[in-house]
Amino acid sequence: MPTLAPHTAWDIEESHLSPLACAEARLRFALNYAVLAPSSHNSQPWRFIVDGDTVMLCADRTRALSVVDPFDRELVISCGAALFNLRVALSHFGLGYAITLLPSGAEPDVLAKVRVLASGGRDASIAPLFDALARRVTTRDAFHAEAVAPEIQQRLLGAAEAEGVQAVCIDDLRRREEIAQLIAEADRIQFHDPRFRRELASWIHPRRTDDGMPAYGPGVSKLLDIAVPLVTSVIRTFDLGGGIAAAHESLVQASPILFCIGTGIDDPQSWLAAGQALERVLLTGVESGLTASYLNQPVETEKLRDSLRQITRMTAQPQLLLRMGRGPHAVHSPRRPIQDVVS
Repeated sequence: MPTLAPHTAWDIEESHLSPLACAEARLRFALNYAVLAPSSHNSQPWRFIVDGDTVMLCADRTRALSVVDPFDRELVISCGAALFNLRVALSHFGLGYAITLLPSGAEPDVLAKVRVLASGGRDASIAPLFDALARRVTTRDAFHAEAVAPEIQQRLLGAAEAEGVQAVCIDDLRRREEIAQLIAEADRIQFHDPRFRRELASWIHPRRTDDGMPAYGPGVSKLLDIAVPLVTSVIRTFDLGGGIAAAHESLVQASPILFCIGTGIDDPQSWLAAGQALERVLLTGVESGLTASYLNQPVETEKLRDSLRQITRMTAQPQLLLRMGRGPHAVHSPRRPIQDVVS
């Protein structure tokens, strides 16, 4: 399996795989695409254990976000997104497979077992998403004002529902403004907590070269206008919630659509489903020229989560909130070396 540097992991190409490769080699190669999945704070909280024709997807809880994600909900969602990428790659490479979720009650870190089987299922509906795997990117800048066509919105909704979750797509300005106000309130609550600021700062530290975020996102550079190493120190020390809240509120109002994913039950299996739905939506968006970024603050702030559910008119429990549209070119986030996450 090729070893790629963190910033070239996105350059993986199918031509790197021998056309004569056996099923086990193709399974291992497919993991290069699994690790391109999105994750909270770009923490990449997954490990893969390969044993012949089987790979175990495991949660790496050493990379958990104890303040913003105390129950590892977002960690499991991130792993679900990686699982979906693996499904797409295996389907593209013509490999049948069988997946068992949470296969061992005694080992809660083992989230899924994927076994390559000649008689296993092949999902022809997701194989065409393969080319989008390395093109997906998170755009933290403002989107263009161009509306997202209703047929594209329906395609996104269908992608989420195909993974067994509930989803809503919000394009009317009034509800977007209501959600923007909710996000602003959640920002103020989160940034008021010094533990949150310390955790966030640790993931935008300039020494992080294969994970984490190069900058927190919209508003920091405009708010502070200083170099990233100092941004880290300022975020750790000072409550910037008001300024960040204003930046996020402005972004929401300029985003053509907001997309919320929810599940009927709030447990690890549902979180895995939400993660797979998330990535299926994102890859489907790539095919239509869309990109996205995350506005999960109201979901992460427990007392605001039900308010988000009411505004979105969902019956399910909100798990993820995205803004989607067409935006400027953005660079990919770095990735950990494959040998650090596969054993």
